[in-house]
Amino acid sequence: MKEKLEQIKAEALKQIENSDALEKLNEIRINYLGKKGELTAVLKSMKDVAPHERPKIGQMVNDTREEIERVLEQHIGQMEKALREAKMKKEVIDVTLPGKKNNVGHRHPNTIALEEVERIFIGMGYEVVEGPEVEKDYYNFEALNIPKDHPARDEQDTFYITEDIVLRTQTSPVQVREMEKGKLPVRMIAPGRVFRSDEVDATHSPSFHQIEGLVVDKNITFADLKGTLAEFAKELFGEDTKVKFRPHHFPFTEPSAEVDVTCFKCGGKGCRFCKGSGWIEILGCGMVHPDVLKRCDIDPDEYSGFAFGVGLERIALLKYEIDDMRLLYENDSRFLKQF
Repeated sequence: MKEKLEQIKAEALKQIENSDALEKLNEIRINYLGKKGELTAVLKSMKDVAPHERPKIGQMVNDTREEIERVLEQHIGQMEKALREAKMKKEVIDVTLPGKKNNVGHRHPNTIALEEVERIFIGMGYEVVEGPEVEKDYYNFEALNIPKDHPARDEQDTFYITEDIVLRTQTSPVQVREMEKGKLPVRMIAPGRVFRSDEVDATHSPSFHQIEGLVVDKNITFADLKGTLAEFAKELFGEDTKVKFRPHHFPFTEPSAEVDVTCFKCGGKGCRFCKGSGWIEILGCGMVHPDVLKRCDIDPDEYSGFAFGVGLERIALLKYEIDDMRLLYENDSRFLKQF
C-alpha cells in the first residue's frame, strides 16, 4: 500500500510539473483528489487492510493528499500570477489620453412635436386615446360616412389586407370607437401611425403620423371649433399667430374647412417659407356629420361636435423649418442631433 501511495504521489507531482495551463491543473486535481480519484479509491480499499494497519495507512493517504494539494496550489498561484502580469502588459492604459465621450440619445423631432401637441390639448381638458393600426373597413370608411363607391376607397390610396381589413388611412376610426362607448361628452385626441399608398418624396410617405381631435357635447358650434384651433395655433406657433378657415369637403364633417395660420417666419408679410402668401396650411376640420353621430347611436338633435386632423410630420416640418420629410426617417445622426 505504501509503494502504491508513493507511486500515485510521484505521478501526480510529475504531471503537475509538466502542466502549462490552469485547465490541466484542475484535471489533475479531479483525477487524484476528486470523488472518483486515485486517493479516494485507496481509501475505499481500506476495508481490505488489517485493522491494526488502518491508522498508519490512513495517515499516509492524508500526507500524500496534503503534498499533492500543496504543490497544486503553488503551481496554480504561479500560473495565475504569470497570466495576470501578461494581461496587464497587454492592457496598458495611457492615462494621458483624453477621455471618450459617450453619445447619449435624445428625443426624435416627431416625438418633440407630438409631446408639444399633447401638452396643449391636455391643458384644454382633452384625453389622449389610441386605437389599432390594422382596422376594419367599417371603422375606417363606412362609419365615417364614406360609402363603397367613394374615391378614398380606391386601392391606389389604401392598403387592403382582406376585403374587410385595411391598414388604417387615418386615425379617425379611433373617434368612432370612442363614440360607440356611449360615454358623453367626448373630448379627445388620437395620435398614431397611418398608411396610404403614396410614393416617397419630400412631402409624402406610405407611412406617416396623424393627430385627430374630437369633441362631442350639447350645444357645440363652429365657433367652439374656431376658438379651439386658434388657441392651439397660438400655443404652438406663437401668441401673434392668426388663423384663417377656408371652405372644404370631408365626408365625415359638414360643414368642413381647411385651416391656415399666419406664417411664423414673416408674420404674414410674405416670404420664401410661405411662398409669398403670408399663410401656411396646417390642418382640416369641420362639424361632425349627423350620419356619423347616428351610426354611433348618438342623437344629432341633442348632441353636436367638431373634429380636426393634423399631420404630425407637417407640424415637425413647419416648427423646425425642415424642407424634406425623408430626413425624419433616414436616421442620420448629423441631422437628428440638431434637435
